[in-house]
Amino acid sequence: MTGTGSDHAARVVELVRRLAGPGAQAEVTVVEHHQALTRFANSFIHQNVSDVGRAVRLHLHVDGRTAAGSSSRVDADGLTGLVERTLAAARLCPPDPAWPGLTPPTPVPSAPPTDGPTEHAQPADLAERVRAFVDAVGGLEAAGYCRISSRRGAFANSAGHTAIGRTAEAAMDGIARTGGADGVARLCVDRLADLDGAALGARAAAKARAAADPVELPPGRYEVVLEPAAVADLLQNLAWYGFNGKRYAERQSFARPGAAQFDPAVTLVDDPLHGSALPYDLEGTARRAVTLVEAGVTRAVAHDRRSGAEVGAESTGHGMPGAATFGPLPRNLRLLGATDDDAGDPPSEPTGGAAGAGPVGVAGAVADPDTAALVAGVERGLLVSDFWYTRVLDPKTLVITGLTRNGVWLVEDGVPTRAVRDLRFTEAYSRALAPGAVRGLGRRPVRQPDRLDGAWWESPALRLASWNFTGGASG
Repeated sequence: MTGTGSDHAARVVELVRRLAGPGAQAEVTVVEHHQALTRFANSFIHQNVSDVGRAVRLHLHVDGRTAAGSSSRVDADGLTGLVERTLAAARLCPPDPAWPGLTPPTPVPSAPPTDGPTEHAQPADLAERVRAFVDAVGGLEAAGYCRISSRRGAFANSAGHTAIGRTAEAAMDGIARTGGADGVARLCVDRLADLDGAALGARAAAKARAAADPVELPPGRYEVVLEPAAVADLLQNLAWYGFNGKRYAERQSFARPGAAQFDPAVTLVDDPLHGSALPYDLEGTARRAVTLVEAGVTRAVAHDRRSGAEVGAESTGHGMPGAATFGPLPRNLRLLGATDDDAGDPPSEPTGGAAGAGPVGVAGAVADPDTAALVAGVERGLLVSDFWYTRVLDPKTLVITGLTRNGVWLVEDGVPTRAVRDLRFTEAYSRALAPGAVRGLGRRPVRQPDRLDGAWWESPALRLASWNFTGGASG
């Protein structure tokens, strides 16, 4: 069967009407995707993969019961089988009194145009950036990946609502290693042309060399400057556990709309159309920028139609696969920079130098002017490149434990003076960003890639008054 995604979605809706009767309610998404990934380790490319495919997802509500099904086939037998299987599953499901109904026909704005060279990138285009990264690390071991992802989507439901969209993005994530010290550089962009493998490699190598010969530091509370890679972990956990509409409806979230829960410097916006995202969600609701925190005041949480109906709110366009279990999540969360004028600017170019650390500092520990400006104000504290292996101890208050990674430095009188061994921390993320806790924000947000398709986290470097380190990484 030939046709576009819109044609396939419309055919599924018509099949539902024919096989399940006019009272059945159906919503259908069709996504055609192209993903290409080039991985490298020990400074050599060891894997190049490309995946082109199509997914049809049906959400069906009939006789008060709800079920979902999916298929990769769009021929007549494939679509018919999808409807028949989903209809059979619905008849076995328990009643669903909380079914929120279908999205009515509403306008869906067009997403920003996608970049053709990114959508149609070839393996040689990715390998070129890997080569530039490896050359720039100057003989250190290099590992990581370069990838592109593009999607074309269509939506239709039995209420007559339709929508279409397309996306494209590129990302690179690499480390450089010398002895036992690693340096990292990551970036997610809308255009492959904006991935500078040499600049990212130089940054990773400078930080790896600066992280050599680390010293032990006693546990305790330290002022910290978090680079964008570390801030991304804060944003991700805030999204999953704080601004999740399902958790909010179940009173499992710390969020209290209308309350000043954050420092006035904090403005958080979920902004899918700022980057690469389809202009509608899984339920066909138009996606738009949603301000979750405005100058420290919590304004909203993310909802799909189901979680919104539970609390008397409308969907914010965050319907997604698995939302019935995990909840609707903000997946394109931005911590805005220090000034509105700079908030939308492209990130500052990574460099390999000390960027203002001073002649007596650890050269390469500070990799960009934004971070340098924040470090300069720290009397005694830590510069942290990255977090990993973070786990939630208390979802309601967002107490998290985790480890530092890819470089930590002691800062004294505004200068990184020596590398520090990785540390374990236990910290309430909501407390770390509370009123009075933020001592500075960088001016230029940097977008970090995420493993979830279409998700990313964007923030500048962040200076916080206190962070609770509980011991060495093995503790």
